[in-house]
Amino acid sequence: MNFKLTEEHLMIRDAARDFAQNECKPGVIERDTNKTYPTEQVKRMGELGFLGMMVDPKYGGSGLDTISYVLAMEEISKVDSSCSVIMSVNNSLVCWGLETFGTDEQKDKYLPPLAKGEMVGAFCLSEPEAGSDATQQRTTAIDMGDHYILNGTKNWITSGGTAGVYLVIAQTDVEKKHRGINAFIVEKGWEGVSQGAKEDKLGIRASDTHSVMFQDVKVPKANRIGEDGFGFKFAMKTLSGGRIGIASQALGIASGAYELALAYSKERKAFGKPISHHQAIAFKLADMATEIEAARLLCLKAAYLKDTHQNYDLASSMAKVFSSEVAMKTTTEAVQVHGGYGFVKEYHVERLMRDAKITQIYEGTSEIQRVVISRTILKD
Repeated sequence: MNFKLTEEHLMIRDAARDFAQNECKPGVIERDTNKTYPTEQVKRMGELGFLGMMVDPKYGGSGLDTISYVLAMEEISKVDSSCSVIMSVNNSLVCWGLETFGTDEQKDKYLPPLAKGEMVGAFCLSEPEAGSDATQQRTTAIDMGDHYILNGTKNWITSGGTAGVYLVIAQTDVEKKHRGINAFIVEKGWEGVSQGAKEDKLGIRASDTHSVMFQDVKVPKANRIGEDGFGFKFAMKTLSGGRIGIASQALGIASGAYELALAYSKERKAFGKPISHHQAIAFKLADMATEIEAARLLCLKAAYLKDTHQNYDLASSMAKVFSSEVAMKTTTEAVQVHGGYGFVKEYHVERLMRDAKITQIYEGTSEIQRVVISRTILKD
């Protein structure tokens, strides 16, 4: 197995690092405090090719592999998780779902502006009563012949207020249960589409999270993704790749907190020497470094399997559950290493700790990942 990154991978990683440090870090505390959407940063991500990293260049994408995406996600997440979740949803859920399962007409119309960052997309699956159990869709899409009538509410939608298009999962035939679910491309400007207030969140506060409501929205048949009844399978396949993005985000949050803790421990002195020389701190740093490296390898393995067209469902769940828990543990320890300074905003680690928590929840909770993993390993 070759663990060496290519020159192109290193260039992408370095470009993402430069963008994060020079364009995301300034103002990141203020954007978090004020729930300010990172408009300029998202625009720049589009210009730099970070919003359509794996999209074919014929649709305006960068045509890169999933390993490149993991590397870029880690670097941006070290600094600004609000930017990286927008990037993750647009790449993993929206662009990938459209490019993989959409018709030529759908791809020609929607992929270029999404890949270039001229607009961002949102993925609408969760509902007030349908979170981990995604089969319990209350949003309905009634087949009217040449179009559907869409009604319902979706919760916790990243980019819910700023997205130009939504990929919406809805129930068409209740009697068929999950086989009666469909996926649709819905434009923000259509009559009957509206958004709730921006959520006031614990972490990733600058990202744009809203409920999105659909009231008698007329959706053309041409905007259904896949065959009738494909919606649930579409959502599950798309989320499997999305977990690589969120695992990479968690990895970045952890590695960002570790780097801050390591640097601080070398500067801060106690009892006549840097605190990094005290075993209590040194062992924390050793555990952080080890667990982060393990998380990184899990993320890269899942990316490699995806790039080589192998089944990556198990690997993505393992990467997601492990990386998210490493993120929570590492950020908590980073605050501890900083002591009282870790509890104030200017040292960044308290924000990273708040951001880490959501990685254990969205795109499949840690509990759901364990369901996926256990079912896979227990198959006869």
